[in-house]
Amino acid sequence: MTELVQKTVLVVDDEPVNISVLSSTLRDHYRVIVAKSGMQALERIEQVTTPDIILLDIIMPEMDGYEVCQILKQRVDTRHIPIIFISAMSDHHDEEKGLSLGATDFIAKPFSPLIVLKRIKNILNLEEAQRSLKDQNKRLEETVYARTKELYLTQNVTIHALASLAETRDSETGNHIRRTQHYVQTLAVDLKAHGYHLDELTDENIDLLFRSAPLHDIGKVGIPDRILLKPGKLDHDEFEIMKTHAALGAQALATANEEVGDNDTSFLRFAREISQSHHEKWDGTGYPIGLIGEDIPLSGRIMALADVYDALISERVYKPAFPHEKAKDIILEGRGKHFDPKVVDAFLRTESIFIDIANQYRD
Repeated sequence: MTELVQKTVLVVDDEPVNISVLSSTLRDHYRVIVAKSGMQALERIEQVTTPDIILLDIIMPEMDGYEVCQILKQRVDTRHIPIIFISAMSDHHDEEKGLSLGATDFIAKPFSPLIVLKRIKNILNLEEAQRSLKDQNKRLEETVYARTKELYLTQNVTIHALASLAETRDSETGNHIRRTQHYVQTLAVDLKAHGYHLDELTDENIDLLFRSAPLHDIGKVGIPDRILLKPGKLDHDEFEIMKTHAALGAQALATANEEVGDNDTSFLRFAREISQSHHEKWDGTGYPIGLIGEDIPLSGRIMALADVYDALISERVYKPAFPHEKAKDIILEGRGKHFDPKVVDAFLRTESIFIDIANQYRD
């Protein structure tokens, strides 16, 4: 027995002879249920079973076939059932009306039982193929989703592992990478909400910025311990060496980006931009290149404020932790000098969120 033998056909016709002919033709191949009116057909579907296909007459008392079709196609649980109109109304306008209501096929009376049988078989085979393809696509989507999720989690673990490696060499950072990650996200979301940089601040890119931010100081891995761990302020020469961490991190991430062949589409692009440019200043006095204004990548301009704010409110060997208001005053003083004015404005609009983040990820 093939799978089609198990299918159910509902025959709806007010003429007993038509029901008899169709039933005798179909019963060797399908389970057949019958209805002698449109109302009875709806009752059969409601009370007996949902058929796999319906053969539907048009001219019937009380409720014609068009009305039955319209009702079935409006219902969520029956709209998927293919309907074949079988009617003496053979004008092309009748056929067009039936098809426009959602019918799959239209057969004119008098009909050939073998043609009806063939049409049913073809439609059910097509339905089965479409269902199989839909199931296959669903399984494929689930597989792709699972693998994408796995890749996403792997990237996040890699990011945090690398960031933590840098963190272990700098005992003062604590939760710095977590706080700055959330500051960056907060600023980016606010800038987008106020209509700035909409081409860059897509939802996808904001997510990439959030995930990439922890790598902003990855270049510190290449800084000698005598400088990185010095318990006090750095002298001029030491600071010049410390400044190289921006270029070191950017180069390492650029090499990684080339290795994966991802060009400028991956989180590594943002990680590279942030690593290299988060110490640049709006007025051009930053490092390592001395970029000015919007020549500094947006990711770097956002990270610059996030990084400085967190450094200000955190205790260092050379300074105590400043309260939020003092950190805010210093950032306002740097508006248009150290920081992008629009990023500072975003900070002012979201300073309560900054305070919450600082408290949530307190060292």
